[in-house]
Amino acid sequence: MSIAVYPGSFDPITLGHLNIIERASHIFDKLIVCVGYNRSKSPMFTAGERVEMIRKVTGHLPNVEVEASPELLAEFARRKGACVIVKGLRAVSDFESEFAMSLINKKLSPELDTMFLMAEERFLYLSSSAVKELGAYHADLSDFLPREVIEEFKARIDARR
Repeated sequence: MSIAVYPGSFDPITLGHLNIIERASHIFDKLIVCVGYNRSKSPMFTAGERVEMIRKVTGHLPNVEVEASPELLAEFARRKGACVIVKGLRAVSDFESEFAMSLINKKLSPELDTMFLMAEERFLYLSSSAVKELGAYHADLSDFLPREVIEEFKARIDARR
C-alpha cells in the first residue's frame, strides 16, 4: 500500500490546498493530511479546528485521513509508514525552500521521498495569508476557500476585530 503525507499549517485550508489533496488522493492508496505546528506562525485556528475543517472538506475522499502532529515531519511519516511527502508548489520561490526541506527530510529518513505537485494556474497566487488579508476586508472568498469553511472563517475574522 502506498502511503503519502501532505503536510502544512492549513490556516485556513484553501481551494489550492484542497486541489493538491484531491490530486494526490488519486495517486496514492492513502493520503494523510498532516496539520503541523509552525513555530514561526501565530495560527488563527487551533490545530484541532484545522483538522476538523479539513475533514469537513475531504469527506468525499475515502482514502484521505487528517491528523495534527507536533513531531518532525520525517518522524511522523516514518511512524505512519509513508514513503512520500507531497508538497504543493506555486512558484520558483516555493521550490527553493521546499527543496531544502526535502533534503533535510531525506537526511533524517533516507527511505522518504518528496513529490512536488505544481499548483493549477488558477491557484498560483493563492495563500492562506492572502485569504486572511482579503477576509479582513470582507471580500468575497468563494474563489479562495471551500464553501464549507467560509462562514467559520468569517466568524473568526470578526471575532479577532
